[in-house]
Amino acid sequence: MKRILIAILVFYIGVAWAYKNNEKLTFETKYGIISAAEAVLEVNEVAYTDSSNALRISAKTKTYPFFDSIFKVRDEIYSYIDPTTKLPYEFIKNLKEGNYRQKREHSFDRKNLTTLYRRWSFKTEKWREKVLEIPADTYDMFSAFYWTREQNLTPGDTLSLSVTSDGTTAPIKIIVHKREKIDTLFGKRNCIMIEPVVDGETIFANSGRVFIWLTDDEQKIPVLLESKIVFGSFKAILIKAENVSTPKK
Repeated sequence: MKRILIAILVFYIGVAWAYKNNEKLTFETKYGIISAAEAVLEVNEVAYTDSSNALRISAKTKTYPFFDSIFKVRDEIYSYIDPTTKLPYEFIKNLKEGNYRQKREHSFDRKNLTTLYRRWSFKTEKWREKVLEIPADTYDMFSAFYWTREQNLTPGDTLSLSVTSDGTTAPIKIIVHKREKIDTLFGKRNCIMIEPVVDGETIFANSGRVFIWLTDDEQKIPVLLESKIVFGSFKAILIKAENVSTPKK
């Protein structure tokens, strides 16, 4: 279950780029008919250093009080992106899921094509660090899917890019399956269904295939995620959208 909730959170952060500043999207996650968690995704312009600004993508996920007694989640993930190149400066994860804890960071050095990967050891209370070589155009998981929303998505197409996360770099493919009209927060809307995969495998560990629906317009707002998993199925449904335009029908 822990891995599935991480997967959901990655989705929240990921699928967006044709955004407006201060865009804020709120999702509800359901296991079958049970409402389990809420995730809030925001994009804001921030001062990253004394000499540069950044787009900060933040995602905060928490289980509802009822579900806390079963498996309490309090996750926060941040990606700081160069507003010109749209490549990440830094990627930060702080996960609290049941008894599990994770604290990891990637700082990207585009000039030297390296990333400093830092992993906090809760046992020794020290950072473990290593420097990795990276491709020039590698993304983190969140900025990669923000990039997706900026692309022209045509059924039958497959988009490819490189993602660096958790100390490794891997190619990711975005398969564009079809257009269809579905019920959304905005009423019935035309949407595009996509599927993210890594080297032919499902992108999320211990889950089945994951399908994401984006509005079929210039914003490509994520409105629905669905996946079948070994012990059932889950959905992530957009329930509130702030600072976005109403998608066309």
